[in-house]
Amino acid sequence: MTTSPVTPPAPTDGPAIDTVVYDFGNVLVGWDPFGPYEGRPRAEVEAFFEAVDFGSINHAADAGTPYAVLLERVERTRPDLVDDLRRYVEHYELSLTGPIDGSAELVAELKGLGLRLYGLTNWQAETFHSAEPAAPAIGLMEDVIVSGREGMAKPDRRIFELVAERFRVDPARAVFIDDKDVNVDAARGVGFHGVVFTTTAALRTDLRALGLPVAE
Repeated sequence: MTTSPVTPPAPTDGPAIDTVVYDFGNVLVGWDPFGPYEGRPRAEVEAFFEAVDFGSINHAADAGTPYAVLLERVERTRPDLVDDLRRYVEHYELSLTGPIDGSAELVAELKGLGLRLYGLTNWQAETFHSAEPAAPAIGLMEDVIVSGREGMAKPDRRIFELVAERFRVDPARAVFIDDKDVNVDAARGVGFHGVVFTTTAALRTDLRALGLPVAE
C-alpha cells in the first residue's frame, strides 16, 4: 500500500497581518482627565475623583450610560460634588491633549501599505465628536466601534467579537493595539494578535516583529 505525498500549503502573498485595530485614547490621542480642571490644585481634583469613584463613572459612560444619569447618581450621593463632575462633562474637550507623538505618521504609513484600519475605542457616545479634531489620523480609519454607542466596553470579549463580525475581520490576521494590558489580553482571548502600546517607536518595533514592513 502506498500513500500519496502530502502537498504543502501554497505560499501566501504579503504579510500574515492584513488588519490593524486601534484603540484611540493614549494611543492616537492623549487623554488627561485633569484637563477640564486646569487651575485647580491637583490634590483637590484627585480627592474629587476618589470621592465619586471617577474610574467607575468613566467606565459606565464608556459602556453607554448617559452623562445625565451619572450626574443624577452623584447628585443623590454627593450633591456637593455634582458640579465638579458637570465641569468635566461640559469641558470634556480640554481632557484631549492632541495626537500622540508619531502616531499620525504611522497610521498614514499603514494606510499606504494597503492594510485595513479600524478603531475600537472605549469612548462616551456624547463626546466622541471631539476625537477626530484632536487627532485627525482617526479620520483615516475605515470604520470605528465606539463603546458608548454599543452599550458595552473593553475588556468585554463581546466587543472584540463585534469587530470581527461587523467588519469581517479574521482575528488571526489582525493586530489589536491598546495601552491597557487587560484589553490586549481580552483581544488575544478572541484570537487577535495583541500589542500593548507604550510609544509609537516601540509600536513600530512590535509591528515589524509581526511581519509588517513599517519603517524603523
